Amino acid sequence: MRLLLGTLFTLLVAAAVGLGATYFALTRGAAFGALSIGSWTAWPKTGTLDADPYARAAIARSGVLPTALGDGVSFMATTDDAGRALDGRCDVELDGITPTARFWTLTLYSVNGELVANSVHRHGFTSEEIVRRSDGSFDVTVGPRASPGNWLPTGGIERYQLALRFYDTAVGVATKAGREVPMPAIVTRSCP
Repeated sequence: MRLLLGTLFTLLVAAAVGLGATYFALTRGAAFGALSIGSWTAWPKTGTLDADPYARAAIARSGVLPTALGDGVSFMATTDDAGRALDGRCDVELDGITPTARFWTLTLYSVNGELVANSVHRHGFTSEEIVRRSDGSFDVTVGPRASPGNWLPTGGIERYQLALRFYDTAVGVATKAGREVPMPAIVTRSCP
């Protein structure tokens, strides 16, 4: 009897740990093969046949189709370069250049992956419409108050995430270190 209870307890603990780890991996984006450059993180293998089981489960759970590696790569940011969560009540600035790509998009999402409602119905920028400096760099202000130049309104939500998608680019599985790829810096400028 004691052996049976010990075995059942062991199986219960193993099931709880296994299910807990799986839930954590699916909800926190802890898939294998992440490529991190500053605050930006991508999972280049997610859109390939080499995707790990956690990435496949996350895709099935969310229903969001990944960008195929042959098409491009998607980077997500939920914090600024200092590690603070992106807060829609604060003014956050993206500044710099992007890797070479035929086309790219920058989109503002809620933490649930939905477009953020705002009065001007602006949810992002593309590489064709963004205003650049003479050296090709750009800056984007993300915040609740209107700002001159490239401005993405947050609608004052508490937390959000940014998606930077590159299409027809060399950035991907072969990229090993962040210094190989220029990515825009994310800095919180002012916060009430």
